[in-house]
Amino acid sequence: MIDRLITDREGVYVDATVGSGGHAEEILRRCGDAARVFGIDRDPEAIERTRQRIKDPRLTLIQGRFSQMSDLLKGFSTEEVDGVLMDLGVSLEQLKSEERGFSFHSDAPLDMRMDMEGDLTAEVIVNRWTERQIEDILRRYGEEKRARLIAREIVRQRSRAPIKRCSELASVVERVYGRRGRVHPATRTFQALRIAVNNEIEELQSGLQEALKLLKKGGRLCVISYHSLEDRVVKRFLLEMEKERKMRRLTKKPITPSEQERRLNPSSRSAKLRVGERL
Repeated sequence: MIDRLITDREGVYVDATVGSGGHAEEILRRCGDAARVFGIDRDPEAIERTRQRIKDPRLTLIQGRFSQMSDLLKGFSTEEVDGVLMDLGVSLEQLKSEERGFSFHSDAPLDMRMDMEGDLTAEVIVNRWTERQIEDILRRYGEEKRARLIAREIVRQRSRAPIKRCSELASVVERVYGRRGRVHPATRTFQALRIAVNNEIEELQSGLQEALKLLKKGGRLCVISYHSLEDRVVKRFLLEMEKERKMRRLTKKPITPSEQERRLNPSSRSAKLRVGERL
């Protein structure tokens, strides 16, 4: 995947979702001494982890949203780059964090904020939003077929006592499904809440435009998505930019992990990579 991003070994690259720095580290490994890599993340804990782990003068770490990418880079006298990488997955560290509330496997508080700055949390949505509003985000962001039943059960449960923890919400969804298959029944509900809390679809749409603004001619945009909602946004963007002769799609269909890659990294099983080149 990094091979598709790098067009100049001495170029300037942006890892717009740096996380713990795995992709940034690989970019640095494949680039020359004059290259520069900017790692952006809205999660200050991710920035600090990467700062402690990667000691390379070519890497500059910036806390912020990729929807503000061009403004963030202007502060470092950078107005065009050779490549932008966006990996839209939630990091393992965030899923494991007992405070962040991303995982239905945990007993953490229902939070789900990426940067911990906003007032909106999953607990607020679950306990204060109307049944219709909850149904709408479950359907729109989670593509949950049982959205109405789950929203109704959430409202019924919170009338008895507030739903404050991940495990409590997971139990509510399990009651609606009445069983647990290979995929946990709360997967789509938790996905929908996380997207709503962090305004992820709007952020993605803005981030793609920011990447376009920064890329020099011949520069590459690589986006890894993990569910159909995100992938449709990326696909639509690249198609529109190709029609407007601003970009060329280098992947007509998304690239998915091989069977060997899925065995080595099970969390990559739903990953889809799309690549575009600036014209």
